[in-house]
Amino acid sequence: MKKTFKVTHPKIKKDRLIEAVRHDVKKYIKRERNKKLPDGVDFWDFDCKYGNTEEEAKEIHLSEINKYIDQAQQQQLDSFYLEILAKPGHRMKKTTSND
Repeated sequence: MKKTFKVTHPKIKKDRLIEAVRHDVKKYIKRERNKKLPDGVDFWDFDCKYGNTEEEAKEIHLSEINKYIDQAQQQQLDSFYLEILAKPGHRMKKTTSND
């Protein structure tokens, strides 16, 4: 998903548009996680970017998306760019320390 979300509308309140953005993001992530995993892959990982525009976008962690959407709402932005791309992920084995 590479999308510039517009959070202004003449008839719809900004809070409802922000809720719709959150819903779209959650729905996209759920849809991607439900896809069949390729062989040798443990889980779906995500590369995420956020910015006021596509050119200003910087990398963020998946868990920070809601924080940045809240930040856009507090700054009264008219639009913001959000990019979420699924990629194969591999779990790292935990190392055990012998103390």
